[in-house]
Amino acid sequence: MATASQVLTALVVLLHVYFLVLEMFLWATPFGAKTFRRPLAEMEAQKVLAANQGLYNGFLAAGLVWSFVGDAAVVYQVRVFFLACVVVAGIYGAATASRTILFAQAIPGAAALAVTLAARYA
Repeated sequence: MATASQVLTALVVLLHVYFLVLEMFLWATPFGAKTFRRPLAEMEAQKVLAANQGLYNGFLAAGLVWSFVGDAAVVYQVRVFFLACVVVAGIYGAATASRTILFAQAIPGAAALAVTLAARYA
C-alpha cells in the first residue's frame, strides 16, 4: 500500500509539473490554445494570470516531491497536506473554471490521498 501511495503521488507530481509547463510557458502558443480550446489572442491576453496559476501548480508539485524525503511521520504529514491542497484546488477549479479540472486534478489527487490514508492504517 505504501508503494501505491508513492506511485500515485508521483503521478500527481508529474501532472502538476505538466500543468506548470503548460500554463507558464505554453499558454500563449498554438498548443496552449488548442489544449484549452480558446482563441490564441485570448490566451495572449491571459498569459500573466496563467503563469501565476502555473507557479502555484509548481508549488504543489514541489511540496509533493518534498513528501518523498525525510522522517516517515513528516513525509506522511507533508504528503497528506499537499494532496489535500491538490484536491481542494481541483474542486475549486472545477466549480469556477472547467469541469475537466475535476478529472485532471481533483480525482487523481483524491485517489493518491485515499491510498496514502489507507496505507497509514493498513
